[in-house]
Amino acid sequence: MPRPTFPLCLALLSFALLARVTPAVAQTEIHRCIGANGGAVFTDQPCAALQATPVSPAAAAANSSAVAAPPPTLCAASVDGLRQSVIDAFAGRDANRLAGLILWDGYGRGAAIADIRALTTLMKQPLLGVNTPPAAPTSAHAGSGDPVLQAAQSKVPQPADQLVLRTADSDADGSPATWRFDIVRAAGCLWLRNAN
Repeated sequence: MPRPTFPLCLALLSFALLARVTPAVAQTEIHRCIGANGGAVFTDQPCAALQATPVSPAAAAANSSAVAAPPPTLCAASVDGLRQSVIDAFAGRDANRLAGLILWDGYGRGAAIADIRALTTLMKQPLLGVNTPPAAPTSAHAGSGDPVLQAAQSKVPQPADQLVLRTADSDADGSPATWRFDIVRAAGCLWLRNAN
């Protein structure tokens, strides 16, 4: 006489479903709390039982997305990239981001602090433009073989090696303020150096 296989299959299927569902039911909610000492507490008990303040995970996630961090500042590989980084720093009114574009080698402590204060003041002004100056006309002496003249010309930054920022000045006359930065190549990147 054949054995009834249907009840046996049904029992095995029920047992498998029960085994699959049981761990999900056994898991309890994790409560996220701030303890009396100000530290984060994660527990399976309600926060009130530990005399802690509950923190809603949905509220914490909403707050973190509302204050989005600016994209990281990478070193500029081109003048256009450096120019865009300056524009982004002004858009965020972030003096630290602009300071991150400056090559600080050779600055003394006092000079660096003075320049950072000047950058903070600069960032309070609306940005009117960021440009490279137009190329200067070539000198008639450029073709001469005078090594002293050629050495003097090579030390003067070429206009394409400068970035000129124009900001609305807070003075009464209303004329825009101009800030000049030399563009310096170092470590495969383009950096700014104060030319004022």
